[in-house]
Amino acid sequence: MKILAIDTATEACSVALNLDGKIKEIFELIPRQHTERVLPMVDELLLAAGLELKQLDALAFNRGPGSFTGVRVATSVVQGLGFSSNLPVIGVSSLAALAQQAVREHGASRVFASIDARMNEIYWAAYEVSDSGLQLIGDEQVTKTENIHIQGNWFCIGSGWDSFHDEISRLPDFSVSGYAENCFPRAHDIATLAVDLYQDKSYASADRAMPAYVRNEVTWKKISEQG
Repeated sequence: MKILAIDTATEACSVALNLDGKIKEIFELIPRQHTERVLPMVDELLLAAGLELKQLDALAFNRGPGSFTGVRVATSVVQGLGFSSNLPVIGVSSLAALAQQAVREHGASRVFASIDARMNEIYWAAYEVSDSGLQLIGDEQVTKTENIHIQGNWFCIGSGWDSFHDEISRLPDFSVSGYAENCFPRAHDIATLAVDLYQDKSYASADRAMPAYVRNEVTWKKISEQG
């Protein structure tokens, strides 16, 4: 299976190519330069692999939550690539990508993933590794730290932890089994998670590539609806 994954949802920008489980990734921490770099990254990976876009099975992207502008960039890019190649697209949560990174790099089995949402709030979700893979517990949410209601022992990862680790550590019935600092969602992990989603037929045509902001006040138009 050949899947190209794109992530521009935070300060980081990355592209990964998953070729039957072997993943090559380009990762750069480049705030406000995603638009200029993401397509050259795609070209670089495809050229190195000797592949054309149309030879892939699917495209995956970070659907959010994260920076509104960054999420829009990833969605627009994957829409354009999907239209030009007639490939299906797979949206992967940025929080799930962080959780998968914690599993891949630290062997975590229960992960509290979070991203600083500004305005003294964080995007967060809890994940657990099961026989069928990474499982979301409950829903993705955006709240103030004092409104996080979750119990148990968790490995913490993401910019939400970096910004609010003291507050999170003091949550009732919440304990920290470990943590990773200065981590961002990566296309490597999006490419990994996209395989199961593809096999479950959790993909869509390019015109149905949609972001997930979690915040309700933001609206988005598909390419076909844009004037």
